[in-house]
Amino acid sequence: MDTKSRPQFQIEVGGRKVMMGARTLIMGVLNVTPDSFSDGGLYLDPLRALQRGVELARQGADWIDVGGESTRPGSQPLAAKEELRRVLPVIRGLRRKLRDVPISIDTTKGEVAEQALRAGANIVNDISGLRFEPGLAGVARRYHTPLILMHIRGRPATMQRQPFTPNIWRSLAQGLETSIRRALAAGVDRSQLILDPGLGFGKSRRQNYEILAGLEKLHRFRLRLLVGASRKSFVQAIVAGEGLDLSRSQRPGARYWPIAGTSGRRHTPQQNADLLLTGDAAAVAAAILGGAHIVRVHDPGAILPAVRVADALLAARR
Repeated sequence: MDTKSRPQFQIEVGGRKVMMGARTLIMGVLNVTPDSFSDGGLYLDPLRALQRGVELARQGADWIDVGGESTRPGSQPLAAKEELRRVLPVIRGLRRKLRDVPISIDTTKGEVAEQALRAGANIVNDISGLRFEPGLAGVARRYHTPLILMHIRGRPATMQRQPFTPNIWRSLAQGLETSIRRALAAGVDRSQLILDPGLGFGKSRRQNYEILAGLEKLHRFRLRLLVGASRKSFVQAIVAGEGLDLSRSQRPGARYWPIAGTSGRRHTPQQNADLLLTGDAAAVAAAILGGAHIVRVHDPGAILPAVRVADALLAARR
């Protein structure tokens, strides 16, 4: 395969055939949680979440990813009942407002996925890659939805505290192969699978950049690729002027970076936010040039120019 090209694939979403690869799709993040690392609590109210979802679509999001359980480093598992209470009103409202916009349910639980699909969701996004609840694959099969399989080392509560793997590419290959095998064994059509390398989920700062720099290696799976780098600490740290490797005070277990204030005292909160958006745009461009078919972002409007420029570069290669 030509490593300078992005392979194209067809996928079925909500009963419609979608060609992936001709241009990058943008997945807008909608966290319906009180404790997500960047916007926890902002959209916990269903009405505000619905308004934000509509805004994401207007800004250029092709898909809306709704999640009711925080997976930030250190977060604890959430009961399915509470997760459903948070996400179902939002999904129902978005389906009424955005009839043609695919909605993704970000969950690791089969029960949540099934009820979300009944409420109007079209895609299942499992950050555990079927590790936490393999039965989730059966839900995706029954509803013939795209299934996003993300790579994660450990669980959110401990993933940044345990020792990092010495070989991230071996860990990625083995982990994704296991996820794919479980999905296929459950009867999920391979044409409905999407892979996510899981930036920030049990990886060191350097390893996240190694993945971005070598993303084309994942084309060996011949599947669609999704990358989410938005507002993550490994981008924030470089924007703030830190090095590629953690200092001794920031080894696994160090406090997770907040979104504001990482650029130093010389900048206002708005300047910090602008700088972080610039960093996110750079990471998005790198992911697209590496062959990502979908980028998962919090700010589609601010990221859209970078997506368009990166897509133009890919077109120029061809």
